[in-house]
Amino acid sequence: MLTCIIRYHIDPTKRDQFARYAQNWGQAIPRSGADLIGYYAPHEGSSTLAYGIYNIDSLAAYEAYRARLAADPLGRENYAFAQSEKFILREDRTFLKCASTPHGEMR
Repeated sequence: MLTCIIRYHIDPTKRDQFARYAQNWGQAIPRSGADLIGYYAPHEGSSTLAYGIYNIDSLAAYEAYRARLAADPLGRENYAFAQSEKFILREDRTFLKCASTPHGEMR
């Protein structure tokens, strides 16, 4: 299992557009085959950093997921929305593997 963390640098004057973008991915990502953990928008501190986080089985599964997402009507609409509104200034993807499992019991 891999966790993809997308770090977005967003225009702080367009946080509402990013929130709409995130809500759309909340529908399109799960139906395209990834386990969406969530999208996170600025609240306090930096007003320009936001994150999208989801799990995927492997890099091969990621490639298939990306193809399904690109073919999804809401996915295509969301990509176009981000490009037309220009609220994303930069995005970086990192794929991580959980190194702390199994986790200990909570006390």
